[in-house]
Amino acid sequence: MKILKLITLATIVVTSIISCEFIDDIPGGSGPNEETKPLIIAHRGAQSLLPEHTLEGYAKAAALNADFIEPDLVLTKDGHLVVRHEPMLSGTTNVADLPEFAHLKTTKELDGKMVTDWFAIDFTLAQIKKLKAKQAYKGRSTEFDGQFDIPTFEEVIRLAKEETKKRGRIIGIYPEIKHPLFHNQVFETHFMEDKLLAALKKARLNHKNAPVFVQCFEVAPLQYINSKSSVKLVQLISTYDINKDGSLNYNVPSGDFISYGAPFDFFANGDNRTYEFFTTEEGMQFTALYADGIGPWKPFIISYQTDDAGKITLLPATNFIDLAHKNKLLVHPYTFRNENMQWSGGNPEQEYHLFFDAGVDGLFTDYTNEAVQALATWKN
Repeated sequence: MKILKLITLATIVVTSIISCEFIDDIPGGSGPNEETKPLIIAHRGAQSLLPEHTLEGYAKAAALNADFIEPDLVLTKDGHLVVRHEPMLSGTTNVADLPEFAHLKTTKELDGKMVTDWFAIDFTLAQIKKLKAKQAYKGRSTEFDGQFDIPTFEEVIRLAKEETKKRGRIIGIYPEIKHPLFHNQVFETHFMEDKLLAALKKARLNHKNAPVFVQCFEVAPLQYINSKSSVKLVQLISTYDINKDGSLNYNVPSGDFISYGAPFDFFANGDNRTYEFFTTEEGMQFTALYADGIGPWKPFIISYQTDDAGKITLLPATNFIDLAHKNKLLVHPYTFRNENMQWSGGNPEQEYHLFFDAGVDGLFTDYTNEAVQALATWKN
């Protein structure tokens, strides 16, 4: 099990920014600590304001005082890590509007589901750089669609370092490796993980005190990284749905993404455990063997009941955080959005306070400015 070290933010700023041009320490500590404030993680950048996973969106999140920016990583045909939420490109780029790429639309199996789209794995980096980002979330501004490039992981690392120097405080990075089993089948075993490790090593971020968390919904890739590096790791977990009584449903209908209910590498290897396993004492102990934290969807911590009229009733917090902290695991739930009002009742600040009170060590938000403000008004 990794040894977790508690570090105060003040110490980090002195040792990191003054003594070294590189980011090499983490704000908020690297283990559960009642004396540190929860981390605000800008989910895909300032996603509520600008198209997701763009350098402009990440810079905006830094300006809004996020502690971390989150790049999701996928692979190109020529083996480069680029930043997109999924291997599919049509939902977040203008690829469908470019006739030169019409022939690259294809159907592939991804985590048990057949998907027809344009896949990054069929594009070279040079081709990816011809695309422009667009707003992915319905109801949000499309004013900046078609203006921003698709960044590489290396470009995001450079931006984080530049923003750290510019603002005099550390901006961490929280990369997620997306569908590594899918990508590695195109290349070779652990290719994606090795590309990530190489990028972190080049940037002098491949160590436990770096302001980096690497996250994944699969298990084996994190275990592999843990065997090669001391960088901090977070096991993501999900569930397919919430039942009306507030219990979680891990039963994924045939033909949908298996990874909604279980790690896809578990399924591919004949392991019948779902994400429910990670909520148990045994599951937490297992996770602590290779990871420093666990990233659950919000209802793992606070779920809700729904009556026949659609009325929402929040349930008391589960023992998830206590169990995780008992096993020296940080807890960083996802995703806080103003549009999802099940937990907020129309008051996002109230929702943030609810989860801060429950004891989260950080959280992923689309609305960085509101999360930062809620943390400032929280009475802990």
